[in-house]
Amino acid sequence: MERPVIPPRSRSLPRLRRPAGRRRTTALAAAALSLVLTGTGCSGAGSASSTTAGAAPKAAPVVTGPLCDLLPSGSDPGNPAALAGQPAEVALQWLPVLTTFDAAVRASGMSADLRGGAGVTILAPTDDAFAAKFSEDDLDHLLVADRDKLRGLLREHLVAGSLSLADLVAAGTVTTLGGTRVTVTGGGATARLAGQADTVCADYRVAGARIHIINRVLGSLPTTGGENGHRAH
Repeated sequence: MERPVIPPRSRSLPRLRRPAGRRRTTALAAAALSLVLTGTGCSGAGSASSTTAGAAPKAAPVVTGPLCDLLPSGSDPGNPAALAGQPAEVALQWLPVLTTFDAAVRASGMSADLRGGAGVTILAPTDDAFAAKFSEDDLDHLLVADRDKLRGLLREHLVAGSLSLADLVAAGTVTTLGGTRVTVTGGGATARLAGQADTVCADYRVAGARIHIINRVLGSLPTTGGENGHRAH
């Protein structure tokens, strides 16, 4: 049976404004992704589901947070209903503020970790969050050369079990796959994680997982980004 084909991401998708200096980092992230796909034979993102990312089920899942209005909605490709049931690594590709996180997952070889049988909760930092956390040089090095450190960073953004925003708040504390205990406070449309990161669009339901977009990078790696985080000359 012929495999369904997911259409290319629409050029009209809304994006957050990112610093112009990140363009080279994005290009290197794409290069890292290209190397990974070459090594794995590029198995095809949409083969795990008969529903393409542009075809929405009848009952639309509800996502909450201040960033949601800027992300695909309604009948746009990548809207919450269209992503329901998609593999997590496929869904990440349709969220235009997660290009760095998506590249990191693929460069690290951790796509399979997002498909655990018991489910997983993904706390995905935005591109702007990565820009604030890491200098361009440090981020390039993570994506291209330091797979062990990159995998460790990503594990700090994964929690066992597919937990909704309400589940996280009710738990009060969750432990990441990296072994870090993260406090969760707040409620309603947003929650705060580890006293530093806020959910900005939460509760994307995908196959075996929940994706919560957050505005800070978690973990213990030093901060080298921000105003002084441009590439060294």
